[in-house]
This record gives sequence, C-alpha cells and structure tokens, in this order.
Amino acid sequence: MFKVAVIGVTGLVGSKMLQVLAERNFPIGELIPVASDRSVGVTCDFKEKTYNVLNLQHALDARPQIAIFSAGSEVSLAWAEKFAAIGTFVIDNSSAWRMHENCPLVVPEINASAIASTTKIIANPNCSTIQMVLALSDLHRKYKVNRIVVSTYQSVTGTGVKAVSQLMNERIQKEGEKAYPYTIDLNLIPQIDTFLENGYTKEEMKMVNETCKIMGDKNIRVTATCVRVPVMGGHSESVNVTFDNEFDLSEVKKIVGLTPGVQLMDDPTNLIYPMPLNAAEKDDVFVGRIRRDESQPKTLNLWIVSDNLRKGAATNAIQIAEYLVKSGLVK
Repeated sequence: MFKVAVIGVTGLVGSKMLQVLAERNFPIGELIPVASDRSVGVTCDFKEKTYNVLNLQHALDARPQIAIFSAGSEVSLAWAEKFAAIGTFVIDNSSAWRMHENCPLVVPEINASAIASTTKIIANPNCSTIQMVLALSDLHRKYKVNRIVVSTYQSVTGTGVKAVSQLMNERIQKEGEKAYPYTIDLNLIPQIDTFLENGYTKEEMKMVNETCKIMGDKNIRVTATCVRVPVMGGHSESVNVTFDNEFDLSEVKKIVGLTPGVQLMDDPTNLIYPMPLNAAEKDDVFVGRIRRDESQPKTLNLWIVSDNLRKGAATNAIQIAEYLVKSGLVK
C-alpha cells in the first residue's frame, strides 16, 4: 500500500483522478489530497471516506511515494523538484516538464519503458496528443508515420470548471463568469491556448513536439489546428496520416482494433462511428471513419475520439502510477 498525494484535487482533472484511483482500486494506504491555500480546509471524498484538503507544504512534509500533479504549470515548476528531491515519484499533468530532456513523456501502452528508477519526474502528455499517438502507435511500427495533419474538436472540459459553467449558463441565457472571450454555445472557437509568433497556438505546437517525443521519431512531421467546441464528454480529432510504406486497408483496421487501449468503431454502413457520447466516462480511445485518402498515395484518414478527462489526463496518469508499482520502481 502506497502513500499518494493528488495535487489540484478540487479541479475537474483532480476530482477525476480520485474517481479513477477508486475505480481501478489503486493500492493507496494513505491519500493526501492537495489544493491551493484558499481550498485548505474544504473536504473531498474517496472510497466512502472524507478527507481534509491540505496545502503543498503539508503534502511535502508527509513524504508521499507518488505525487500526481494537476494544478497547472506554475505549481509544477515550483514544487515538482522539491518532491523529487525527497524521493517522490512525480507524475505531472501540466506542460511544465513535457519537453524537458531528462523527463520521459509517457503513454504507458507505448513507452512506459522510458521510465527508470532514477526518473523522478514523469510527464503526462497533452490530452489531444495522447489519443492521437495511441491510435497511431502500432500503425507507426508497421508502416512508419511520415506526416500527420490533425484538426481537433475539443470539449470545454479541457479548459476547466469555469468553461463548463460558461457553456451551461449560455445555454439557459444566464449571465456569469466567462472562460472564453467569445460565446461558446452554438459556436466554435479556433483558438486553444495563446498564439505564438508562427501563427500556431501553444496547444497546436504541443501536438507537434509531443508526438515526436512519444513516438521516438523526431522526423515525423505534424501540423495541427485545434478548435474548442460546445461539447462535454470528450475530444474528437480528424487525422490525415501519410506513411513511408504502402498499407492494406483491411490490415490497418485489424491493427487498430488490436492496439491496446483502442476500440475500433468503424461500420459506416450501419452509421457506427465514434462520438463524444460514446467515449464519455470510458478509458479507451475510439477510432472510426478509417479510409484511404484518394488524393495522394500511402495516406489514411481516421476519426479519433476519447474522454479528455480520463485517458487524456487522469487515467493515463494513474496508469503511469500503476506501472511504477508493477515494475517495482516505487517501494
């Protein structure tokens, strides 16, 4: 049984982490729920027990074996190394450590072996990146991915509680605090995170850089357009992928269907394809609309959907923790 701190426990992802830890019966001997100073003293429930929320210093003093961070990059940059210094394995859900040379960026089904006993800070990838690379990982091994063009349709839950409130308030024409500069209900916003000098947003460049790191291939070319949509339950992606090698479409579908953590949902004749409603509260990545791109050779189109709070964040982090336990890295 292990001493586990969950940092950012009052947020959407943090509360989902508690849910997933309970569902997967992770061997927790002592739970340390953590949030900002203003949340200290509030309570949270875990496995029919009520806990008082602590601050980061109290959590550090408790010396957890595993600390799962989901409180934003600023908190992770300030505190992750402090936990690592006392021997805690840190699993960080922010973007703070993802591209750090000495921190593995892990989707357990793909590259859990990148974690070593000396690895104390492990980065959880961006939610949109996780579902895309998981769907493509075995295809990459077989055909070698050359280039990816991806357009995302991302749920408001990816922004947080304030964004969910904005959508639901707008739906009933109620005034309230806004997470976005524009109306989100009955609208699409083609901006996720801030714009960079190259005209792309940070979210789009995360998908570019993280894909190459997770796949272990810096030569994969990626271009992304990320869009916020008035949906709750999951992120969707239209992916166009060009391979170095020719493929057989029936073999592609077989490979996708056998990829761990992926469900094939591809029967257009019967109108069967993935949607956020299918993915909500599930840990798998759903793939459908698989078809050859007839405009150029060795190119495939896929539609990929996953619950961004689960596999895109909480579940992937818990799977990393499970790997630490199973491999004997955490004792």
